Amino acid sequence: MAGSSELIDYLLDALAPLGHAGGRAMFGGHGLYLDGLIVGIVIDETVYLKVDDGNRADYEAAGMRPFTYEGRNRPVAMSYWEAPAEVLDEPEALRAWAGQAWAAARRARAAKAKRRR
Repeated sequence: MAGSSELIDYLLDALAPLGHAGGRAMFGGHGLYLDGLIVGIVIDETVYLKVDDGNRADYEAAGMRPFTYEGRNRPVAMSYWEAPAEVLDEPEALRAWAGQAWAAARRARAAKAKRRR
């Protein structure tokens, strides 16, 4: 894909069957949303999807790593892991992995709501 705009358009088209897919510029990249929940980020033409204990093994098995950035004193790993290239090339596979990322985002939201109570 030629650039970030084309990549974002491709991702949103591929994810649309799952729900309301949207993108928003953030932190020098883009956030990917399904029905208002962030399920992924795109940084420097690399797609990262939301990961938790429910789907981390798939990313580890594929040899993927989490998105990290330089914090004040050390690198900080986020709960978004790089999506395998072969997943991005196949819209059905992308929807399956994004669906698991969406489930991780819903679990994170539920855990956050539970902590507030």
